[in-house]
Amino acid sequence: MLDHKVRYLQLAFNDDAATALRILPALPRDPRILIEAGTPYIKREGLAGIRAIRTHWPYGVVADLKTTDGGEDEVAMVAGAGATAATVMGSCPTETVRAFLLACNAWGVDSMVDMLGVADPLDVLRDVRMAPAAVVLHLGRDEEATRGKTIQYRHVTRIRSKYDVAISAAGGVDLKEARSAIFNGANIVVANIVHPDRPWRGIPADGDVAGMARQFLQTIE
Repeated sequence: MLDHKVRYLQLAFNDDAATALRILPALPRDPRILIEAGTPYIKREGLAGIRAIRTHWPYGVVADLKTTDGGEDEVAMVAGAGATAATVMGSCPTETVRAFLLACNAWGVDSMVDMLGVADPLDVLRDVRMAPAAVVLHLGRDEEATRGKTIQYRHVTRIRSKYDVAISAAGGVDLKEARSAIFNGANIVVANIVHPDRPWRGIPADGDVAGMARQFLQTIE
């Protein structure tokens, strides 16, 4: 389970299992590294893709489901495949978020509420009347190129004043943004493993991913 006093690096794989399985064996065996089966990865590879990551990674595995309905069933599926954490969209119906959180508690899975597109994360948490394991402050992939759009760190103190949760920063995170995330109170930074033909910020999939992971870990210590 997530320790709110630990700073984590979450490495997100959004392409195929072949890329993940090529990179995973070289990564430092550090429990502060969470491996994410990203939403596009899960759509390509299904539950088998999550099982493949679990086979090669002994620590935290995040299933980025971005659940919007059927929260209970989706948690059960990824828990059975070996995920230790999963995501639900804060923008979906309150009933779905609550069902998702309850299912995560039942399965021993860390619940992460993704606040992509949510104006005020506190409104979501108040409506649900339950605290997740983590709140994800997320700048969407399609938003990265929009001038002036940034991860909304102004919510960190507001959330932490009411709820004892981990705060995850996601979206266009490089080393500079990782430093900013930690400075602003986040304790999970999400870095995408990015293929060279993609425009997004992150860690190049064809580069020294293990070396970059070590740099990230040093940066967030």
